[in-house]
Amino acid sequence: MDFDFTDDQLSIREGVRALVSQFDDHYWLARDEDGRFPHEFHRAMADGGWLGITMPEEYGGSGLGVTEAMLMINEVASHGGGMAAASTVHINLFGPHPIVVFGTDDQKKRWIPRLVAGEDKCCFGVTEPDAGLDTTRIRTFARKVDGGYIVRGQKIWTTTAQQATKILLLTRTTPIEECAKPTDGLTIFYADLDRTKIDVTLIPKMGRKAVDSNSIFIDDLFVPDEDRIGEEGKGFRYLLHSLNPERILVAAEAIGIGRDALSRAARYAGERVVFGRPIGANQAIQHPLATNWAELEAAFGLVQKAAWLYDNGRPCGAEANAAKLLGARAAYSACENAVFTHGGLGYAKEYHVERLLREVMLTRIAPVTEQMILSFIGEKVLGMPKSY
Repeated sequence: MDFDFTDDQLSIREGVRALVSQFDDHYWLARDEDGRFPHEFHRAMADGGWLGITMPEEYGGSGLGVTEAMLMINEVASHGGGMAAASTVHINLFGPHPIVVFGTDDQKKRWIPRLVAGEDKCCFGVTEPDAGLDTTRIRTFARKVDGGYIVRGQKIWTTTAQQATKILLLTRTTPIEECAKPTDGLTIFYADLDRTKIDVTLIPKMGRKAVDSNSIFIDDLFVPDEDRIGEEGKGFRYLLHSLNPERILVAAEAIGIGRDALSRAARYAGERVVFGRPIGANQAIQHPLATNWAELEAAFGLVQKAAWLYDNGRPCGAEANAAKLLGARAAYSACENAVFTHGGLGYAKEYHVERLLREVMLTRIAPVTEQMILSFIGEKVLGMPKSY
């Protein structure tokens, strides 16, 4: 594995950096306060061609790999926007992957160019209140009728549903009791988000205020046959194609936020003078920040490895999950120490580090908890008995 990025990959970082730097701290603080979706940022990313970085070239994308997407989203998260900036665009990088892999030519022609151009915004309807991470236990049901399906059920933590025009929707089409395996009988649809049939309720939350999270209630939504992805009943295995890239990208986002917070802390530590010397000259300040740098770099190395494995068709479940675990933890520690380094001013919004701490918290919880990651590694890597 070569740790040097190619000229093209470095160009991605430079191009994204030039774009995201146009949206400064004041823009993201304003979005944190008013909760307005960053439409200008989304449009700029679409116009720059970044929403299609992993999409096939024949449908308007760039046809690049998870490594390039990881570099892009790491840069997006590194300049003050945190998870608000990253979440504005990252579902385009992994959410529609079942369409790319299992969709028909007609489906790809209908759906992908509109996502790449930013004409459609997609939300991800998977998690349910009673199922949580036990995805096989979802209850949202798609009943077969002439020409399509009637869907009823509910989802929670559905990101951007206030803005979305489309929803990638995981349903049951066969009750779990009638399936040979719990993972059978699940079907994926890419449906219009018809607000006459889908009620979207905002969830007020700790951070990432500008990118909404929601509970949604689906009441007799008709989805035509042509909007079903792949075969009926095989949706769970289709969904797996999105999970490892998602973990890799969330890890890269967390590390971007952590690096941002660390650079702010180091700069402040060099400028703030107390008792006649910069506080950064004190090892009590210097050593925690140096440790944060080492932890972020180590985690980023694992992100690179996981992305390389994925792009080369190699198994990467353990590496992708571990990268998400370590990246989120390292980033959280960096953001926490950034607040402590600023002292009382770290608690003030004008220095932005308190916002980064709130933003990075999400990466430790979603899209999969640390406990589930450790259980996965314990079972799948270390060969211990299944613990859940």
